Amino acid sequence: MSKIFTPTNQIRLTNIAVVRIKKTGKRFEIACYRNKVVSWRNNLEKDIDEVLQTHTVFSNVSKGQVAKKEDLIKAFGNDNQTEICKEILAKGELQVSDKERHSALDSSFKDIATIITEKCVNPDTKRPYPVSMIEKALKDIHFSVNPNHNSKQQALDVIPKLKSVLPLERARMRVRVIVTNKNAKKLREKMDPLISEVENETWEDGALNLICLIDPGQYREIEKMVKSEAKGAGTVDLLDLKEVTEGDKKLD
Repeated sequence: MSKIFTPTNQIRLTNIAVVRIKKTGKRFEIACYRNKVVSWRNNLEKDIDEVLQTHTVFSNVSKGQVAKKEDLIKAFGNDNQTEICKEILAKGELQVSDKERHSALDSSFKDIATIITEKCVNPDTKRPYPVSMIEKALKDIHFSVNPNHNSKQQALDVIPKLKSVLPLERARMRVRVIVTNKNAKKLREKMDPLISEVENETWEDGALNLICLIDPGQYREIEKMVKSEAKGAGTVDLLDLKEVTEGDKKLD
């Protein structure tokens, strides 16, 4: 059998993830190990050798075509292969197959539905909805996953839109606020618009001991307010992450 001639400027690679960038009208690609690109971008993987299959910049990975030196210098200002690979890793677009893209979007869709289930309840029953019901509601409003945004932020953004097809409200936090200095009364008044429901409020010698329910989005604001106004004489303690009722029993 005759040998197949492979030009010296071609490198054949298999089972790879490709990251691509376009600069100065040219396409540059690098060949990476699957699942390592995201780890590198999230600073979970520190060893560049664990990410790159080869410290080589390509014009076309699938064809094994290596980028020309003059093109690299024009686009990146140098021809240091490793440094250019790092730049492409940071700024380039990860290429995935249609099957991989569909799988990733499906996974993100389920993540978003799960996050909504964890953060929201039916306002009438105070019970969380099943994930399957949230998924159906998302489909009813024709929600589409944005692969460039994280699941948590997309979940928070879509909650108001879901209310058009499903009774829904954010599950509330139960917090205790204690203020022992002279600013307690003034601080209590300032907190009032941020409180959904007061469960218990006691005053003793001018000191405030308050247990209340708040929207999770107000927690940081109340914490900041107490720290600023109480000047070391106040605390905010999270008692429960959310107020949820299971059956006839309230979970405290």
